[in-house]
Amino acid sequence: MLTTAAVAFATFFATIGPVDVAAMFAALTAESTPAQRRSMAIKGTATAAGILLLFALAGETLLSHLGISLAAFRTAGGVLLLLIGIDMVFARSSGGVSTTEDESAEAHLKSDISVFPLATPLIAGPGAMGAAILLVAGAEGDLAHQLVVIGTLLGVLLITFVALLGASQLQRVLGVTGLHVISRVFGVLLCALAVQFLFDGIAESGLLAGAGRPGGG
Repeated sequence: MLTTAAVAFATFFATIGPVDVAAMFAALTAESTPAQRRSMAIKGTATAAGILLLFALAGETLLSHLGISLAAFRTAGGVLLLLIGIDMVFARSSGGVSTTEDESAEAHLKSDISVFPLATPLIAGPGAMGAAILLVAGAEGDLAHQLVVIGTLLGVLLITFVALLGASQLQRVLGVTGLHVISRVFGVLLCALAVQFLFDGIAESGLLAGAGRPGGG
């Protein structure tokens, strides 16, 4: 149970990136009043929570209707999370857990950024959505472990909300170097978790077993 919580926390903290989200939020709301920032933080976090919970609870069912096996999604998710982890380690921005240049430019023109780009893609980005599906599915029907994953997700979202409320102060305290250090540490952890997802997905697919048999293609 404790291991499940630790893995879920590291994965969600890396894919959601509360500190990075707070830094971007501070930049995008520099001209907003404290009341406006608080309102956008509440609405954005609540919207992101709804999106991620939907993927966590209904993601596996959606995959089955689309004819996508969990092994295939686990492998694809591992690739996606690995790419995001590499970007975090090298402090690069590809749009996996942040906005692209075009999205940022559009966001600067908006007075209310709570849904876009705050809720998605900053908080509920493709990496976080994929992680939610994979971690809940990895519990394999164990309700207790699934609740731990969902509880951890909500905990990271709460941390994100608190970071948004103190975004300006957090950015001043940590600075660019501090933000990058945190990002790199969790990036390394995410890379390791991503490779594990890849290993698990390939093992579940049966490809290696088939290749190991005489005459297997």
